[in-house]
Amino acid sequence: MPDMSASASLAMTHLVPLAKEVDENKVTPGVLGFIVFAVMAVAVWGLMKSMNRHMGKVDFTEKPEAAADPATGSGASPASPAKG
Repeated sequence: MPDMSASASLAMTHLVPLAKEVDENKVTPGVLGFIVFAVMAVAVWGLMKSMNRHMGKVDFTEKPEAAADPATGSGASPASPAKG
């Protein structure tokens, strides 16, 4: 396994004393938890805004059906195969 880089080992030497000061009975999410939550909230807000914009472009009116063919008496096109 390769050796840790100098910056990583320096960070570990500074974080180890901080870890001993943490109360083991009290666990909090801290700043990293807040940042992750905030990023997820912004992502959901952006997705909802995009969905709202796309739903605004949708035309919900139905197109009228094709007029009934007077020869057959039904609305089916003459090119469609008969079922039965």
